[in-house]
Amino acid sequence: MTATPTDTTTATTGSSTGPAPGPTPRFVDDRLAHWAATKPDEEAMTYLGRSWTWAQWDERVRRCTGMLADLGIGRGDVVAFLDKNHPACVELSLAAGALGAANAIINFRLAGEEIDYALNDSGAKVLLVGSELKGQVEQIRDRLTHVKHVIEVTPDGGGESGPDDYETRLAAATPTGRSSDVEPDDTCLVMYSSGTTGHPKGVMLTHANMVAHTINSHDGWGFEPGDKSMVAMPLFHVGGSSYVLFGLHDGIPSIMTRDPDGASLAGAIMAGANRTFLVPAVLAQVLQSGPDAIKLFGALKTYTYGAAPMPPPLLRAAMEAWPDTDFMQVYGLTEVSGVATHLMPEEHRTAVADGHPERLVSAGRAVPEVEVRIVDPATLEDLPTGEHGEIWLRTPQLFKGYLNRPEATAEVITEDGWFRTGDMGKVDAEGYVFVEDRLKDMIISGGENIYSPEVERVLAEHPAVMEVAVIGIPDDTWGESVKAVVALKEGASATEQEIIDHCREHLAHFKCPKSVDVLEMLPRNPTGKILKRELRAPYWADRDRGV
Repeated sequence: MTATPTDTTTATTGSSTGPAPGPTPRFVDDRLAHWAATKPDEEAMTYLGRSWTWAQWDERVRRCTGMLADLGIGRGDVVAFLDKNHPACVELSLAAGALGAANAIINFRLAGEEIDYALNDSGAKVLLVGSELKGQVEQIRDRLTHVKHVIEVTPDGGGESGPDDYETRLAAATPTGRSSDVEPDDTCLVMYSSGTTGHPKGVMLTHANMVAHTINSHDGWGFEPGDKSMVAMPLFHVGGSSYVLFGLHDGIPSIMTRDPDGASLAGAIMAGANRTFLVPAVLAQVLQSGPDAIKLFGALKTYTYGAAPMPPPLLRAAMEAWPDTDFMQVYGLTEVSGVATHLMPEEHRTAVADGHPERLVSAGRAVPEVEVRIVDPATLEDLPTGEHGEIWLRTPQLFKGYLNRPEATAEVITEDGWFRTGDMGKVDAEGYVFVEDRLKDMIISGGENIYSPEVERVLAEHPAVMEVAVIGIPDDTWGESVKAVVALKEGASATEQEIIDHCREHLAHFKCPKSVDVLEMLPRNPTGKILKRELRAPYWADRDRGV
């Protein structure tokens, strides 16, 4: 079954129905330059009490461009960022892009050996690292074979002793414009996503990809004059680095939080933020925090959620608690720059009244310039409307490929440009997409992608473990949580906590199992493959969806 976009016409004006007025961008920094020229003294970005106008922010990006050029960065190079949310990450992305280079944004929650792997894999020559993580980098510095310069950045830009290394270098740099040889198809971002080998893969996103995503998925965010956008999703996640471009595109001020914790979110809302994108788990935490928190979050005009399944009871409770808030669900992947489908605010309100309550668990319909196919993964033939198969997408938002992995790229992009998502689902007669399972063993917990083989590889090293399967099971707060199912070697013993602790020694804690089941043997099919669907089935039996 092939579903075409619901609207293939790209709007060029307006606020909630299309991009803000102004020239259509070709590069990710075009709109910043536009607002710096047209409203230089208005607020652009606020972070931990510091604020910059459009002109000031544009100058910081140009100085960062000059800093990178002085460090030898040019077209085709990679720089890297390792810290919690910080405007410097956005500045680094825009500055690198202006030189035809790319910013590889590393998940700050990774363990040391995982950071080592990602930085070496990216080939980053310059690393911007947060002061809280600098010690971790120093421990692996001798293993970072490509990194020539490590620049420290602090949350407040410095202290009593003066500006931090990043601010000092910015002040000394000469503002520099975009290099003349940069093209829209140059990679500007490298986002790390788990892969079939159990190691993360670098997803190469171009200027053209990111610009197309910003324009195509614009509807529904609702930005209007006077609004402020809260950027709270981690920037190492495509939902953070793509979302921050919406405010930049529309000329709407952004308030960035360092962490997506309750106090930080509340502070941003009290400072005027009224539009945001967050994972469903945040909604659950707010609803459990009492009437004061619920009242405060009622100030949000738009709450867009995605990156993890929204349990229907949670969505119903949220819509009841905030009847005046527009809710919008988005579905997408790093490989398509973020959003591919969306369930619009009006569809949230009318689904039940229109006799289609099932639409509240759908991912909505395709955004402009996104085509959807449902394909039998075995025969590669299109399936009829309503039948369950693999979701394929085709769009200008589609990534350039996996960094240094042409074979892996060829496995997921067909010759005619279709991307095999690995997600299983269906499309109904009205074009609503239902994501119901996964062909690949990805677990999404609180918006974090966790790839089972990566965790299994570590658990298999435990001396008592004979075989292991890692699955995702329902979690009303996080969407899914990680469970390990193991069979132990004959005569060996290990407690649940011992197995979890072993995993935590080698992987970031969010990837590690929250629970462990011990079986005599794991179920397998005739060819010997572990039947993960059979292991998952009891946990998902009473759920509306299979992921």
